[in-house]
Formats: sequence, C-alpha cells, structure tokens
Amino acid sequence: MRIQLGRQLLDRQIVDVAGRLVGKVDDVEFAIDDEGYPYVAYLLSGQHALGRRIGGRVGRLLVTVADRFSEHRPAPSLRLPMTLVAQVDSAVRLRCRADGLPPPPVEVWLRRHLIDRIPGSGRASG
Repeated sequence: MRIQLGRQLLDRQIVDVAGRLVGKVDDVEFAIDDEGYPYVAYLLSGQHALGRRIGGRVGRLLVTVADRFSEHRPAPSLRLPMTLVAQVDSAVRLRCRADGLPPPPVEVWLRRHLIDRIPGSGRASG
C-alpha cells in the first residue's frame, strides 16, 4: 500500500471493524526491511505520540500531562501494527475490534481516579 503520510494518514480517525472509534493517528513508527528500505510498521495513537510529533512547548506539555495521568511513565502510546489495517480512506479502518486493543493509559487513570469515584458511575443509565 503506497500513501502520503502527511496527507492520507496522520490525524485520521482510527475505527475498528464494527465502526467504533479507537483514536487518531498521531504518529507513525518506521522499520527497515531486509533490503534497507523504510516502511511504516506501526500507527501510534495517544497524547504522548502526538506531543513528540508536535514538539516545542505544546508538545512537551502534552507529554507531561500524558505522563502525569498514567500509571506507567512514560505513558505508552497505542501501537497498532500495520497488519491490523484493512483500509485507509477517510478513516483508517482496522481488521479487529477495539475491545481487543489495550485501553488508552490516560483513560484508564481518569476512570480509576475520577470517574469510578462518582456516585452511581457503575450503573448503566436507562
């Protein structure tokens, strides 16, 4: 698959096979094949990946916030192997369900330290 990273991949929504939002493509990770050519091996999603890509003060702030609100430092980015990508169009469509992917670390921290402490947060509405 041949694509232009800046135009067709970065900042695209990532959706699972059921159409559920997983995140956005915040950065990519390259690898080198046997012949010495680089290729996109992983899509990275999360504040830490975005902060490193942006750089400068704003980037450092994103990384600091992600690290602060994470159980593990540095806050790990969601790394999606390109083998999970089924299609790239207006979104990056995965071959798998979001349930099988690790949850974003900031979301885990917020749920554990904030949302779960709200009375009634464990009950489904309806």
